[in-house]
Amino acid sequence: MKNKNKSVIIWLLSGCFLLFVMVVVGGITRLTNSGLSMTDWHLVTDTFPPLTEAKWQETFEQYKKFPEYQKINIHNDFTLSDYKFIYFWEWFHRFIGRIIGLVFLVPFLYFLLKKRLSRETIKKCAVLLGMGAFQGFLGWFMVRSGLIDNPDVSHFRLALHLTFAFITFAYTLWVALDLIYPNKAAAIIPLRKIARFALVFLLLQIIYGGFVAGLNAGLIHNHWPMMSDGQFFHESIILEKDSWLLRLTEGKSGVQFVHRTMAYVVVGFILLLAYKSHKFDLNKEQRSGINALVIIVFVQFGLGVFTLLYSVPLWLGLTHQVMAFFLLTAMTYTLHRLSK
Repeated sequence: MKNKNKSVIIWLLSGCFLLFVMVVVGGITRLTNSGLSMTDWHLVTDTFPPLTEAKWQETFEQYKKFPEYQKINIHNDFTLSDYKFIYFWEWFHRFIGRIIGLVFLVPFLYFLLKKRLSRETIKKCAVLLGMGAFQGFLGWFMVRSGLIDNPDVSHFRLALHLTFAFITFAYTLWVALDLIYPNKAAAIIPLRKIARFALVFLLLQIIYGGFVAGLNAGLIHNHWPMMSDGQFFHESIILEKDSWLLRLTEGKSGVQFVHRTMAYVVVGFILLLAYKSHKFDLNKEQRSGINALVIIVFVQFGLGVFTLLYSVPLWLGLTHQVMAFFLLTAMTYTLHRLSK
């Protein structure tokens, strides 16, 4: 690591860590059904939660005007104490988003004024700032879908919000890796191609993970390796009257089938990458990246199976999401090392 880039690298890796925390808290927010507790968004006035009991009651009364309370929680003896619990996770999620914005913007301006960034790095960081702003918009866009008629967010918007967070993290890590490893070597083209395919299918798997979460599709067909006794492809998918596109993007059974089946594809590409890598003289970083991929993908696969078998308990669902982050980290690192 070059000394002149050390502080910039620490800044970018700190951003990666905060994005990781953001996604974890977002997972808790989703799994605890806390995502619709804050019914409005203000950049400044929502920075801190209500500070008095009267303000809490006022905020709670505002929440009662929206579909989640009127159609679901009104029948569950939902109290102010219950509301404070779900409010905390949504507020914390948004609060971390504000912190990330400051952590990216303020040091960026400092490094820019001190001329610590190359022209290439400035362009990449500008892209990162744009991605961060767009991610904030996607969060509002997602929540908005659950405040109108249906007391649940659109699974398409949820998947978009989740996946773009993963992509922002991966790109931030990539920019940091460019600075950590400034000396470029010839890319290993055959392995890079396989790694790129693996990354594409991993991102598709993350998208479908968002679909599964948004539709609560993990609460059905809690069997493995079959979706039910003797059925790898559940009959309910065939019996649906919608088009095949809708069956596999909006139907719970279809979405779960794609998610569980694509897991085999991701594992297959990573095993292919590991197998083909033995034909090349890899350096330590390249070999370590591929080994980490193999280990993490099997851990993630196992977590997915148990999350399904136990009908998505909070800790397993969250661990499964965290491991997806580790898998994307290993994939990004390995692809970077094979590319440059």
